[in-house]
Amino acid sequence: MSDVVKIKVIDRGASLVLSKLTEAGYEAYLVGGCVRDAVLGRPIKDIDIATSALPEQVMSCFPRTAPTGLQHGTVTVILAQGTYEVTTFRKETEYEGFRRPASVEYISDLTEDLKRRDFTMNAMAMDAAGVVLDPFAGQKDLVDGMLRCVGAAEERFGEDALRMLRCVRFASTYGLEVESSTWQALLAQAPLLRHIAMERVRSELQRMVEGPAPARAVRLLLASRLTAYLKKQLPLPFERWLAWDDALDAVSALEGQHDRWVMLLMLLEMPADTVRTALQELTFSRADCEAVVAVLALREAVAAQLTGGAAQEAALVPDPAPLERVWKLGAVRRGEAAARALLRLLRVLPQCPEQRGELARFLQTAAPELLRRGEDWLKEVPCFSLKELAISGTDLAEELGRQPGPWTGILLQQLLERTALGELPNERESLLLAARAAK
Repeated sequence: MSDVVKIKVIDRGASLVLSKLTEAGYEAYLVGGCVRDAVLGRPIKDIDIATSALPEQVMSCFPRTAPTGLQHGTVTVILAQGTYEVTTFRKETEYEGFRRPASVEYISDLTEDLKRRDFTMNAMAMDAAGVVLDPFAGQKDLVDGMLRCVGAAEERFGEDALRMLRCVRFASTYGLEVESSTWQALLAQAPLLRHIAMERVRSELQRMVEGPAPARAVRLLLASRLTAYLKKQLPLPFERWLAWDDALDAVSALEGQHDRWVMLLMLLEMPADTVRTALQELTFSRADCEAVVAVLALREAVAAQLTGGAAQEAALVPDPAPLERVWKLGAVRRGEAAARALLRLLRVLPQCPEQRGELARFLQTAAPELLRRGEDWLKEVPCFSLKELAISGTDLAEELGRQPGPWTGILLQQLLERTALGELPNERESLLLAARAAK
């Protein structure tokens, strides 16, 4: 054990659980990430408790519990302060599918329980008095800025291949260097990532992108080549990130997860439809997927109109009149939220004059004018969606004496776009008059 360190247990409910179990004659400790974050002085999120008490003994100590994971020795204690997962000390047998233990064996030794954990910084415990127990020198590794596996790194990654992505996430989030033997084991075991469900991969990637150092996470992913060993191969050339070093560093200036994903995916210079396919393979929700793709598709549409032709490629600044038209139409077709998101990205994305290619041309031609006038152009648009239009499909059908059908949506969209461009006022009579003229 390391030198005794005491930290105040700041969660009242957790303190009650620890005290109740110890008063009943059992050992009980906070374990894992909550101890790590307490040691670092960071906000504590998830609280896990380990105890020598068997699940039925834990349930006998509290009036309200739920058997949420009895197969792994876990009982959820329900208090007024919240819910707390309490797990019996255990060691694990062989792992199945390079992800989960085939079975667990209850034990009475805390150190043996901590030994099965992934990294030394996650293998610490803290008792009710705030004494930190650190049999694998996790605190020293944190002080040294080192991320190191507990025991043999190759075994830890072989037990649970997801730990390799967690390694990248922890190294980037906490600003740690991956210890040499841990890194070499990750490189050797990388092919095992093929056994991990894509939803688990997506969850880790989201945490990396949401974290304080997404650029470092990207660079570690590229260095490790973990993305080459996913269960489903993604149609994305991740190596293109290497050419956008300054832009990668700008990602952290964006607050929203969607904005960060858009910038990272935009740097890959792939069609929006290809990106949609990749996000679907990663099991992103439909809403998240479409929010990201809408911004990419908007930029793509503007670029296709303004930087696609040879004449426009030669021009340093596009003619503002067509840019205004393309921008307003794009905002209507892809949504106001997508347009404002693209402006947020352009405000932090460096132009990278040394770059070549379609994205670089867009940044050098359309982007400066959009940054100067794009926000004002959006303010001039009276409505961005059919819901905001002063007439409906029913109004059109009645006015034109026709049965509603696909034609109503097409005509409404045309009227919406003319309204957005200032060619028509968003007024019922004017829109119906225009509809009759278009019949």
